[in-house]
Amino acid sequence: MKATERWYSDRVKRQVTLCRWGTIGQPVLLFPTAGGDAEEAERWQMMQALSPLIDGGKIKVYSCDSVAGRALVEREGSPKHRMWLQNEFHQYIRHEVVPAIRNDCKTPDIEIWSAGMSFGAFHAVAAICRFPDVFSKAVGISGTYDLRRFYEGAGPHDFDDYYFVSTPLEFVPTLAGRHLDVLRTRFVLMPSGEGRAEDITESFRMANVLGRMGVPNRVDSWGKEWPHDWATWRKMLPQVLTEWTGGKS
Repeated sequence: MKATERWYSDRVKRQVTLCRWGTIGQPVLLFPTAGGDAEEAERWQMMQALSPLIDGGKIKVYSCDSVAGRALVEREGSPKHRMWLQNEFHQYIRHEVVPAIRNDCKTPDIEIWSAGMSFGAFHAVAAICRFPDVFSKAVGISGTYDLRRFYEGAGPHDFDDYYFVSTPLEFVPTLAGRHLDVLRTRFVLMPSGEGRAEDITESFRMANVLGRMGVPNRVDSWGKEWPHDWATWRKMLPQVLTEWTGGKS
């Protein structure tokens, strides 16, 4: 069963949408690809692929609009504005989406899994790295983690305020104290194909940063027959979530 909630977010300065599929089970926040909205995964039959887990009460899937990703794709405002929005999007996730999920689950401290494909993988990994008190597992599929190429025209100081606090390749090496201690109890999985339009080196780069900081993670290569495409992701995500919920892949 699908449910939809909409509200105006003062953090990202626009209307936002949160969709939910399922009624019981482990909550999973699925981030869309770069320009996607909260219903993108449904249109691409991901919910159909996940239906055995959803209908079996293993998971509840939530998805929000890709506010920051869409701004990058559409070149909204200046590069500095898009960096600011990237950070505010993460704050919106932590302080608006997470409470909405917990309220829906009727459990104020329930831990959430994050997931995403392509640009959504960036957000899934960033979410667990920024908020390990909330997210306990992350799966970033066919991930893009180095965003500098999306900020062409940015000056050398434009990156200082927001880029380095919202990009895990940059901020994870600076973590310390309790934040890092909690993150070291979490797990990040980064599956990727190596076929058309895939670049698994980005996943290995992210894994190297996490590994140097003692954060449990793994990169899974599915090989050259798997391209950067929804057909690949409809195989990968159900397999991972089946394994994580104790089922057979």
